[in-house]
Amino acid sequence: MQFLLAFIVVVPLIGAAAALLPAPPGLKGKSPDQAVLRHGVTVTGAVLIAAIVLACIFDHAHPSKMQATTDISWIPALDVRIHLGIDGISLPLVVLTALLTFLCALYSYFKMPAGPSPKAFVALVLVLESGTLATFAVLDLLLFFLAFEMVLIPMYFLIAGWGGAQKQAAAWKFILYTLLGSVVMLLGLLLIGLKSGTFDMVALATDNGRGLTSSVQVIAVLAIGIGLAVKTPMWPLHSWLPDAHTAAPTVGSVLLAGVLLKMGTYGFIRILLPIAPDGMHTFAPYLAAFAVVGIVYGSLACLALARPGSKGDLKRLIAYSSVGHMGFVLLGIASMTPTGVNGALFANIAHGLITGLLFFLVGAVKDRYGTADLDTLTGATGAALYGRAPRLGGLLAFAAVASLGLPGLAGFWGEMLALFGSFDPADGLSRPAFLTFMSIAAFGTLLTAAYMLIVVRRVCMGEKREEPQRLADVQTYEFAAWTPLVALTVLAGLWPAVLLGLTDPAVQKLLAGGKS
Repeated sequence: MQFLLAFIVVVPLIGAAAALLPAPPGLKGKSPDQAVLRHGVTVTGAVLIAAIVLACIFDHAHPSKMQATTDISWIPALDVRIHLGIDGISLPLVVLTALLTFLCALYSYFKMPAGPSPKAFVALVLVLESGTLATFAVLDLLLFFLAFEMVLIPMYFLIAGWGGAQKQAAAWKFILYTLLGSVVMLLGLLLIGLKSGTFDMVALATDNGRGLTSSVQVIAVLAIGIGLAVKTPMWPLHSWLPDAHTAAPTVGSVLLAGVLLKMGTYGFIRILLPIAPDGMHTFAPYLAAFAVVGIVYGSLACLALARPGSKGDLKRLIAYSSVGHMGFVLLGIASMTPTGVNGALFANIAHGLITGLLFFLVGAVKDRYGTADLDTLTGATGAALYGRAPRLGGLLAFAAVASLGLPGLAGFWGEMLALFGSFDPADGLSRPAFLTFMSIAAFGTLLTAAYMLIVVRRVCMGEKREEPQRLADVQTYEFAAWTPLVALTVLAGLWPAVLLGLTDPAVQKLLAGGKS
């Protein structure tokens, strides 16, 4: 298990370096470009297989225990260690990251986005995968920061090099927001490490804040929370996200929504809840308030973009929907209860599956129509996907109803558990305030249903128009890339115990200060 986890984190980096080298003559295939894209599929496929094997041999009877651990001294003077490990909280995120990256590599093999060299594209995707996997696997605060920052440069170049209109401005906005947030976060991490005498996340979680004064915890939560909130993204620190999603290539949007946003909420759960519980207790009502504002704001922005005549971009609409969905994750975390935190973790995985699928589908619609502008797309009578490309239309409708939280699909359970957590928050938190937050968030679910159904009506329904060029339905490679996301969305919705059985014991131990 130790070897497998190290393999999962390191191999994408080695693969990225190999992608920049000339392909051996026997492996070039039709062209060097094809060879390097095949290399990306091979490396991400190997990582996915390793992640699945790791999940299979994981001790499911003790998911609260750190497993596959590696602990090697790296910088003795600062007591910084290469400390890796996974439990029931991080394992699903590792598998999700490996799956989405492989599906993006497979999709890109057949539908490479327009831009510079495919070598650079594959190398950037692999570096991005390594940084994301490391974020979920490391157990040292400084190593967490390095992994957290490692994803910024590849995502910046993916947007700037292979993006669409306004890509340079969107890429700069993305990196400036996240870098500024990270500077503040680093100060908070250093404060915790220096005051407690260790950067080891397991030791700090077991100490449960007893080695830190309340004032230190409050300052640390404020500093670290700002950096994590930018990446999440939490309202009002979200404004980089719609621009980044609108400009990014399809696979960039899938990875950004599917895994990068999860790094912020994972930091709240892995670092702030167990290490600085008093500070989190102080800021929990404010976090919940920002979360529910984000839920309503994201939904209202989507309704405005979906309205006829608004010139709304479909990718931008899905980006704003992410602001709302991540609001439910933050609300569950703010409740500081096992129910709420389990809901946040479930919603994280569900959002990665469903929104990843949505961005794949919107990218396919844009490829076929040449635009993602809703007014241009739907015209006078609707895009009529049900009639012109029934499989594509059906998949888009499925992803939309999954996103709005239809019972029986993955999107339902996380939001419901987050609301339940707010109904009965942790001791010491104002129940009337959290009941208010719960009511506002519940209203947000109605707004979500409204804009998603409007999108389905405008894009999928309408009169079938006769046009010179027939609209292509779902292609074989698209079917291969999207089927796992559809299947897992249904599986998680019908059998939530698979995921909750992993997360709940780990969350119980986390909130109890390292005691099972």
